[in-house]
Amino acid sequence: MHGLGFLTAPILGDAEIEACLSKSAFVAAMGVFEAALAASQAELGIVSVSGARAVQELVQKGLTLEAPTLAQGVAEAGVPVPALLAAMRADLSDEGREALHWGATSQDVVDTALCLLYRDALDVIEARLGSLIETLKTQSEQYSKTPMLARTRGQLATPITFGLRVATWARPLIELEAELPALRGRALRVQFGGASGSQCVVAPHGAAISAALAERLGLADAPPWFTDRSGMTALAAWLGRLVAALAKMGRDIVEMSRGEVAELRAGASGGSSTMPHKANPVTAEALITAHAAAQGHLSELGAAALHGEERDGGAWAVEWSALPALFTIAGAASRQAGTLASDLRPDSERMRTRIEETPAVWAEAATFALAEHLGREAAKTAVQQALSAPMPSVEEFAAALQIATGYDVSSALVMGQTSEPAQAVSSRIFALRER
Repeated sequence: MHGLGFLTAPILGDAEIEACLSKSAFVAAMGVFEAALAASQAELGIVSVSGARAVQELVQKGLTLEAPTLAQGVAEAGVPVPALLAAMRADLSDEGREALHWGATSQDVVDTALCLLYRDALDVIEARLGSLIETLKTQSEQYSKTPMLARTRGQLATPITFGLRVATWARPLIELEAELPALRGRALRVQFGGASGSQCVVAPHGAAISAALAERLGLADAPPWFTDRSGMTALAAWLGRLVAALAKMGRDIVEMSRGEVAELRAGASGGSSTMPHKANPVTAEALITAHAAAQGHLSELGAAALHGEERDGGAWAVEWSALPALFTIAGAASRQAGTLASDLRPDSERMRTRIEETPAVWAEAATFALAEHLGREAAKTAVQQALSAPMPSVEEFAAALQIATGYDVSSALVMGQTSEPAQAVSSRIFALRER
């Protein structure tokens, strides 16, 4: 973290995700790979059983490698693996050293270790995502009959319910949750290719070793993917879409909490250094910040997807910075969104009053009700003429239309009729999760 990281840590940081992606977790994951590799090769008779056991026992005791040592290793070799192997060999018997890292290359170790860390971080985010969807469902049901005005293109539109707005926040989250099994299979894969991806040193056992590694480590099996970064870009894209979906929720909350709107409060409010009356929507704002911050890392990862020839050290290293940062941002956003969702405080009276004071928002309903009698164009003209005169209530709007056309459309403008269609749409959204 840079020197001013403390300023953004409360907004973009997440301790649980950062623990999944820490130096100690990474060193441990590299050790887990080496132990699994030795065990898999011992089963195939490539290395000795006793040598593989020595590697496993060393890893089980816990590898300790200080950050400066790792950093120096990267400075000298471009990767941390030579430094790791030197430290492990110093603590192994001759037999153990013979069994260590047989037929593998540094990228095998790093890519697989990172996939183990990303799996753990994704587990955290998945749990939060499921909890968030459940919370939004509960809130949507609670406010399924709370009318409010929709806004389209920043303008007052037609009445909906607050429950429907909450359901729309959940919809992309439900889709993202459903994609996780396929995403894990595509992105969280064993890497085992050897020096150039041909597995020639361990031929003809390359595929068998890879399959055994996948089973031991709980990752997907795959042919070597040194220069195919599509799994990593798919993972990054999923995280970016998650942050965008959560930022949509934050944006709506910020808009609804504006002083001249004041239809919703959610989460903690921050004060002003000079204006005591202010209650800034700081948690909702954090989601918007997260979306902006994520875009830079998504751009980096898009650029880093271009790897030359059989292996590429320059583009590869960009992932080590950008993808963990994106995971952390997504973790922070998922945590803050959960806080907001559990603390939605709509002002239902203000929502209802705004509808009652704006008869024009019933123009669509009135037009369609009159169209059954007058035809659509004539009905539209009648509604426009009725709205040309100032009127303070929906009742006066309905009365003006009846005088002008002879038809009573007040039943079409009854508030309760807006909740049932909105409830139906909300139910369909949450039913997507049951597919």
